[in-house]
Amino acid sequence: MEYTQDVKNMCVVAKGPNHGPAPIPEEGKWVQSREIKDISGMTHGIGWCAPQQGACKLSLNVKNGIIEEALVETIGCSGMTHSAAMASEILIGKTILEALNTDLVCDAINTAMRELFLQIVYGRTQSAFSEGGLLIGAGLEDLGKGLRSQVGTMYATKAKGPRYLEMAEGYVTRCALDEDNEICGYEFVHFGKMMQWIKDGMSAEDALKKATGHYGRFENAKKYIDPRKD
Repeated sequence: MEYTQDVKNMCVVAKGPNHGPAPIPEEGKWVQSREIKDISGMTHGIGWCAPQQGACKLSLNVKNGIIEEALVETIGCSGMTHSAAMASEILIGKTILEALNTDLVCDAINTAMRELFLQIVYGRTQSAFSEGGLLIGAGLEDLGKGLRSQVGTMYATKAKGPRYLEMAEGYVTRCALDEDNEICGYEFVHFGKMMQWIKDGMSAEDALKKATGHYGRFENAKKYIDPRKD
Protein backbone atom coordinates (compact mmCIF):
# COMPACT_ATOMS: atom_id res chain seq x y z
CA MET A 1 0.00 0.00 0.00
CA GLU A 2 1.36 3.38 -0.94
CA TYR A 3 0.84 6.68 0.93
CA THR A 4 1.20 10.27 -0.20
CA GLN A 5 4.06 12.29 1.27
CA ASP A 6 1.57 14.34 3.28
CA VAL A 7 0.32 11.21 5.04
CA LYS A 8 3.88 9.95 5.61
CA ASN A 9 4.73 13.21 7.39
CA MET A 10 1.84 12.85 9.82
CA CYS A 11 2.35 11.59 13.37
CA VAL A 12 0.40 8.56 14.63
CA VAL A 13 -2.71 9.24 16.71
CA ALA A 14 -4.24 6.21 18.44
CA LYS A 15 -7.73 5.16 17.49
CA GLY A 16 -10.13 5.14 20.43
CA PRO A 17 -13.48 3.29 20.32
CA ASN A 18 -13.58 0.03 18.38
CA HIS A 19 -16.89 -1.64 19.16
CA GLY A 20 -17.36 -3.31 15.80
CA PRO A 21 -20.51 -3.16 13.67
CA ALA A 22 -23.93 -2.77 15.20
CA PRO A 23 -25.57 -6.17 15.71
CA ILE A 24 -28.42 -7.11 13.38
CA PRO A 25 -31.20 -9.67 13.95
CA GLU A 26 -30.57 -12.94 12.13
CA GLU A 27 -32.65 -16.07 12.63
CA GLY A 28 -33.40 -15.33 16.28
CA LYS A 29 -29.89 -14.09 17.16
CA TRP A 30 -28.13 -10.73 17.28
CA VAL A 31 -25.08 -10.92 15.02
CA GLN A 32 -22.18 -8.54 14.44
CA SER A 33 -21.65 -9.31 10.78
CA ARG A 34 -18.14 -8.69 9.52
CA GLU A 35 -18.01 -11.10 6.59
CA ILE A 36 -20.46 -12.48 4.08
CA LYS A 37 -20.45 -15.85 5.88
CA ASP A 38 -21.95 -14.07 8.92
CA ILE A 39 -25.19 -13.40 7.03
CA SER A 40 -28.26 -15.65 7.13
CA GLY A 41 -31.94 -15.03 6.44
CA MET A 42 -34.97 -15.70 4.28
CA THR A 43 -36.67 -12.77 2.55
CA HIS A 44 -38.40 -11.42 -0.57
CA GLY A 45 -37.80 -8.46 -2.84
CA ILE A 46 -39.27 -6.82 -5.93
CA GLY A 47 -37.41 -5.65 -9.03
CA TRP A 48 -38.41 -3.89 -12.24
CA CYS A 49 -36.83 -3.55 -15.67
CA ALA A 50 -35.64 -0.30 -17.27
CA PRO A 51 -38.74 0.22 -19.48
CA GLN A 52 -40.85 -0.88 -16.46
CA GLN A 53 -42.92 -3.26 -18.53
CA GLY A 54 -42.27 -6.22 -16.25
CA ALA A 55 -41.55 -7.07 -12.63
CA CYS A 56 -39.84 -9.82 -10.65
CA LYS A 57 -40.46 -11.10 -7.14
CA LEU A 58 -37.34 -12.83 -5.86
CA SER A 59 -37.23 -14.95 -2.69
CA LEU A 60 -33.90 -16.12 -1.26
CA ASN A 61 -33.06 -18.38 1.68
CA VAL A 62 -29.47 -17.61 2.73
CA LYS A 63 -27.48 -19.71 5.19
CA ASN A 64 -23.98 -18.61 6.23
CA GLY A 65 -23.79 -16.25 3.30
CA ILE A 66 -24.70 -18.91 0.70
CA ILE A 67 -27.93 -18.87 -1.31
CA GLU A 68 -29.43 -22.30 -0.57
CA GLU A 69 -32.88 -21.68 -2.04
CA ALA A 70 -34.26 -19.31 -4.67
CA LEU A 71 -37.77 -18.64 -5.94
CA VAL A 72 -38.05 -16.42 -9.01
CA GLU A 73 -41.52 -15.17 -10.00
CA THR A 74 -42.03 -12.83 -12.96
CA ILE A 75 -44.91 -11.06 -14.67
CA GLY A 76 -45.47 -8.83 -17.68
CA CYS A 77 -42.62 -9.87 -19.98
CA SER A 78 -42.07 -13.15 -21.83
CA GLY A 79 -38.31 -12.56 -22.07
CA MET A 80 -38.13 -12.07 -18.33
CA THR A 81 -39.78 -15.44 -17.77
CA HIS A 82 -37.04 -17.19 -19.73
CA SER A 83 -34.42 -15.12 -17.92
CA ALA A 84 -35.89 -16.35 -14.64
CA ALA A 85 -35.22 -19.92 -15.72
CA MET A 86 -31.54 -19.06 -16.15
CA ALA A 87 -31.42 -17.06 -12.91
CA SER A 88 -32.77 -20.00 -10.93
CA GLU A 89 -29.74 -22.02 -12.01
CA ILE A 90 -27.28 -19.16 -11.56
CA LEU A 91 -28.26 -18.06 -8.04
CA ILE A 92 -28.08 -21.23 -5.99
CA GLY A 93 -24.73 -21.95 -4.37
CA LYS A 94 -23.43 -18.39 -4.75
CA THR A 95 -22.70 -16.04 -1.89
CA ILE A 96 -25.03 -13.06 -1.76
CA LEU A 97 -22.10 -10.84 -2.73
CA GLU A 98 -21.38 -13.00 -5.79
CA ALA A 99 -25.06 -12.93 -6.72
CA LEU A 100 -25.18 -9.14 -6.36
CA ASN A 101 -22.32 -8.84 -8.83
CA THR A 102 -23.57 -11.50 -11.26
CA ASP A 103 -25.52 -10.73 -14.42
CA LEU A 104 -28.88 -12.39 -13.77
CA VAL A 105 -29.86 -11.81 -17.43
CA CYS A 106 -32.81 -9.48 -16.80
CA ASP A 107 -32.93 -5.92 -15.39
CA ALA A 108 -35.86 -6.78 -13.13
CA ILE A 109 -34.15 -9.82 -11.60
CA ASN A 110 -30.92 -7.86 -11.09
CA THR A 111 -32.88 -5.07 -9.40
CA ALA A 112 -34.68 -7.57 -7.18
CA MET A 113 -31.30 -9.04 -6.18
CA ARG A 114 -30.09 -5.58 -5.22
CA GLU A 115 -33.14 -4.95 -3.06
CA LEU A 116 -32.80 -8.35 -1.36
CA PHE A 117 -29.10 -7.78 -0.68
CA LEU A 118 -29.93 -4.59 1.20
CA GLN A 119 -32.65 -6.27 3.25
CA ILE A 120 -30.48 -9.26 4.13
CA VAL A 121 -27.30 -7.41 5.14
CA TYR A 122 -29.29 -4.93 7.24
CA GLY A 123 -31.12 -7.73 9.06
CA ARG A 124 -34.54 -6.85 7.65
CA THR A 125 -35.48 -10.41 6.71
CA GLN A 126 -38.67 -12.38 7.13
CA SER A 127 -36.80 -14.78 9.42
CA ALA A 128 -34.94 -12.12 11.48
CA PHE A 129 -36.59 -13.18 14.73
CA SER A 130 -37.26 -16.86 13.90
CA GLU A 131 -34.93 -19.08 15.93
CA GLY A 132 -32.91 -21.19 13.52
CA GLY A 133 -34.43 -19.39 10.55
CA LEU A 134 -36.67 -21.03 7.98
CA LEU A 135 -36.07 -24.49 6.54
CA ILE A 136 -34.82 -24.90 3.00
CA GLY A 137 -38.09 -25.35 1.14
CA ALA A 138 -39.91 -22.46 2.83
CA GLY A 139 -39.91 -20.57 -0.46
CA LEU A 140 -41.65 -23.47 -2.17
CA GLU A 141 -44.33 -23.52 0.51
CA ASP A 142 -45.16 -19.90 -0.34
CA LEU A 143 -46.61 -21.15 -3.61
CA GLY A 144 -49.22 -23.29 -1.88
CA LYS A 145 -50.99 -26.33 -3.32
CA GLY A 146 -50.22 -26.94 -6.98
CA LEU A 147 -47.00 -24.89 -6.70
CA ARG A 148 -48.32 -21.98 -8.74
CA SER A 149 -47.66 -18.28 -8.19
CA GLN A 150 -50.56 -16.10 -7.11
CA VAL A 151 -51.29 -13.64 -9.89
CA GLY A 152 -53.86 -10.89 -10.04
CA THR A 153 -54.90 -9.72 -13.52
CA MET A 154 -57.59 -7.08 -13.95
CA TYR A 155 -58.52 -5.05 -17.01
CA ALA A 156 -60.81 -2.03 -17.22
CA THR A 157 -61.94 0.72 -19.59
CA LYS A 158 -63.93 3.83 -18.84
CA ALA A 159 -66.42 2.84 -21.53
CA LYS A 160 -67.04 -0.77 -20.48
CA GLY A 161 -65.87 -1.01 -16.87
CA PRO A 162 -63.73 -3.65 -15.09
CA ARG A 163 -63.01 -7.27 -15.95
CA TYR A 164 -61.53 -9.72 -13.42
CA LEU A 165 -59.28 -12.12 -15.36
CA GLU A 166 -57.27 -13.86 -12.66
CA MET A 167 -57.51 -13.69 -8.88
CA ALA A 168 -55.53 -15.27 -6.05
CA GLU A 169 -57.75 -18.37 -6.29
CA GLY A 170 -57.08 -18.83 -9.98
CA TYR A 171 -58.29 -18.22 -13.55
CA VAL A 172 -61.61 -16.35 -13.59
CA THR A 173 -64.18 -17.97 -15.87
CA ARG A 174 -67.23 -15.85 -15.06
CA CYS A 175 -67.95 -12.55 -13.35
CA ALA A 176 -71.22 -12.19 -11.45
CA LEU A 177 -73.17 -8.93 -11.80
CA ASP A 178 -75.86 -7.64 -9.44
CA GLU A 179 -78.99 -5.63 -10.26
CA ASP A 180 -76.85 -2.50 -10.69
CA ASN A 181 -74.54 -4.28 -13.15
CA GLU A 182 -71.72 -4.16 -10.58
CA ILE A 183 -69.43 -7.14 -9.97
CA CYS A 184 -70.58 -9.00 -6.87
CA GLY A 185 -68.62 -12.24 -7.25
CA TYR A 186 -66.73 -14.48 -9.63
CA GLU A 187 -66.18 -18.08 -10.63
CA PHE A 188 -62.62 -19.40 -10.85
CA VAL A 189 -60.57 -22.47 -11.72
CA HIS A 190 -57.57 -23.31 -9.53
CA PHE A 191 -55.17 -24.50 -12.25
CA GLY A 192 -52.53 -25.80 -9.85
CA LYS A 193 -54.93 -28.20 -8.15
CA MET A 194 -56.58 -29.16 -11.44
CA MET A 195 -53.30 -30.12 -13.08
CA GLN A 196 -52.24 -32.14 -10.04
CA TRP A 197 -55.49 -34.13 -10.09
CA ILE A 198 -55.10 -34.78 -13.81
CA LYS A 199 -51.54 -36.01 -13.23
CA ASP A 200 -52.88 -38.27 -10.48
CA GLY A 201 -55.20 -39.95 -13.01
CA MET A 202 -58.45 -38.00 -12.73
CA SER A 203 -60.20 -37.17 -15.99
CA ALA A 204 -59.78 -33.61 -17.22
CA GLU A 205 -63.55 -33.04 -17.04
CA ASP A 206 -63.79 -34.19 -13.42
CA ALA A 207 -60.64 -32.29 -12.44
CA LEU A 208 -62.01 -29.09 -13.99
CA LYS A 209 -65.28 -29.50 -12.12
CA LYS A 210 -63.53 -30.21 -8.81
CA ALA A 211 -61.14 -27.26 -9.21
CA THR A 212 -63.94 -24.81 -9.97
CA GLY A 213 -65.21 -22.59 -7.20
CA HIS A 214 -66.78 -19.19 -6.66
CA TYR A 215 -66.42 -16.18 -4.40
CA GLY A 216 -68.72 -13.44 -3.18
CA ARG A 217 -72.46 -13.29 -3.93
CA PHE A 218 -71.96 -15.40 -7.03
CA GLU A 219 -75.06 -17.57 -6.64
CA ASN A 220 -77.37 -14.58 -6.13
CA ALA A 221 -76.21 -12.63 -9.20
CA LYS A 222 -78.63 -11.23 -11.75
CA LYS A 223 -76.28 -11.84 -14.64
CA TYR A 224 -73.06 -13.71 -15.48
CA ILE A 225 -70.47 -12.67 -18.07
CA ASP A 226 -67.31 -14.18 -19.52
CA PRO A 227 -64.72 -11.47 -18.76
CA ARG A 228 -62.73 -12.42 -21.85
CA LYS A 229 -65.62 -12.24 -24.31
CA ASP A 230 -68.55 -10.22 -22.95
